[in-house]
Amino acid sequence: MEKQAGTGELRVIKKRVLLLSEGFGAGHTRAAYALSSSLRKLSPNVQTKVLELGSFLNPKVAPLIITAYKKTVLSQPRLVGMMYRHQYNKSLNRLTTLALHRLFYTHTKNVVNQLRPDIVVCTHPIPSAVISRLKRLGERILLCTVITDYDAHGTWISPEVDRYLVSTQEVRKKMINQGVPAARIKVTGIPVHPSFWEHPEKEDIRKKFQLKDMPTVMVMGGGWGIMSDEVINDFLTRWRDDVQILFCLGNNEKVLKKLEQDPRYNHPNIRLIGFTLEVDKLMEVSDLLVTKPGGMTCTEGLAKGIPMLFHHPLPGQEEENCQYFTAQGLGELISSLEVIVKWMKMLMNELNALRQRREEQLKSIALYRPMESAQSIIDMLESKKVPS
Repeated sequence: MEKQAGTGELRVIKKRVLLLSEGFGAGHTRAAYALSSSLRKLSPNVQTKVLELGSFLNPKVAPLIITAYKKTVLSQPRLVGMMYRHQYNKSLNRLTTLALHRLFYTHTKNVVNQLRPDIVVCTHPIPSAVISRLKRLGERILLCTVITDYDAHGTWISPEVDRYLVSTQEVRKKMINQGVPAARIKVTGIPVHPSFWEHPEKEDIRKKFQLKDMPTVMVMGGGWGIMSDEVINDFLTRWRDDVQILFCLGNNEKVLKKLEQDPRYNHPNIRLIGFTLEVDKLMEVSDLLVTKPGGMTCTEGLAKGIPMLFHHPLPGQEEENCQYFTAQGLGELISSLEVIVKWMKMLMNELNALRQRREEQLKSIALYRPMESAQSIIDMLESKKVPS
């Protein structure tokens, strides 16, 4: 607090939190916005700002690089997997961070000095590496890095990070094995928007979206709308007379238009949905989620207690996410079309039992502390330091 000139009144000075992400997949930025919402919900004295740093500072070059990355992921997943494994225990080296700094973030220091955040929170390894480099060059910045997968790749790790917020104890152990001091790692779970922990009336949601109260499958392609498995998507339409299917296509207008012209998808029980900010509500009224195993989507599904089927995880972090959730009994890999057949039969013949099992799952999930990540950041703001 400070005294307001000429009035004698005390004015509350809000703590400033700068959340930095990148557009390499939508999950990292969703995590940043989830934290922003949770922080403001926990404390009225916190002010937040979310930036995809590369796109903010270099709006012409950044989209080109992101598009190239997306094409590489789709066309050469094995190469992406090989690179992931090759660099697994390695941080971004100084030459790489210097190149990134000059390519994208020449003005990062100016942005930080202009916004004067009390803490910088990174939900992607690249801005974390760049802020770490600024700290090595003498900038005094409190830095928190939130790992948004169920794995601990070396590119996330830098000695300048004051605290890591991670998904599980297993990830914490992996980071300790890579030399990170245990006191700098806190298990908080991956942050998702508070709305995913809420459970509004299902009938109200169905009325809003004009959905039927019947077995419902939600198919997600992520923020990029990558619906690459046409075999699975087309196979699902065979149950359209008995099962309601919601295809969520994100920003992929091309695929949306393609499916709109396909007669198999022109059915009263099939809904084609573009970009939406109400994924939480659609998950609430769905009985099964078919998705790529991205860290954020899996955690949102966890919060909703919805059973998940995973298709074609990309080599690397998606494989690790898939292994974690299948091992916990929270999802199943689509290893063959028979897996889909099994679940469609369960939806049609055992729907009440599946919904009851989900209610029981939600009771155990209630023990999870959804605001833990945001609370940890507030604790850092209050102490201005963390154990080292």
